[in-house]
Amino acid sequence: MAQASSNTDVRQGILDTAHTIVGAKGFSGVGLNEILVAARVPKGSFYHYFGSKEAFGEALLADYFAAYLADIDATLAEPGLSHAERLMTYWRKWQATQGSIDHQRKCLAVKLAAEVSDLSEPMRLALKAGTAGIIARVTGAIEAGMAEGSLRVEGSAQDTAEMLYHVWLGASLMAKIERADAPFVAAMATTRRVLNLQPS
Repeated sequence: MAQASSNTDVRQGILDTAHTIVGAKGFSGVGLNEILVAARVPKGSFYHYFGSKEAFGEALLADYFAAYLADIDATLAEPGLSHAERLMTYWRKWQATQGSIDHQRKCLAVKLAAEVSDLSEPMRLALKAGTAGIIARVTGAIEAGMAEGSLRVEGSAQDTAEMLYHVWLGASLMAKIERADAPFVAAMATTRRVLNLQPS
């Protein structure tokens, strides 16, 4: 039993180390050896935990989204706030992490979507599943906000959630290109308008 725990710890250690490195350099730009040296794991043992670099990438995305979705769940359940306020807290956190130079906190969906979607079907599907989970949670928050009267939208909550996710994903990419916060400012204004919230 202790051995199983040790194996889990080593596997998780590789993934934790890779989040920072891949967040900074991308997936294709990082060799396995760089990750394993940083994680202090012998190269020969890598395939004990992952069958290939592609399988490793799929596991990395699954691990990332599991933590990300847990964080969203906590944000959207924060006590003492309306559902609209919780949603706006989520978008502010997005802006703070994507505008940060801390690669460990960067969104791997933003970083890897264009890079790996045409290269690896399993990684594309991991991205699809993860982003679907995000949109589902935003949809639920919009529905709850509509029910309590803290926000209102034109059209369905699902369509609105998808549109807002696309707006923020695009803002993240443009912020990288422009090296400026203006795309996030615009995304925040759009979000408030779409949810029919007063400017803060």
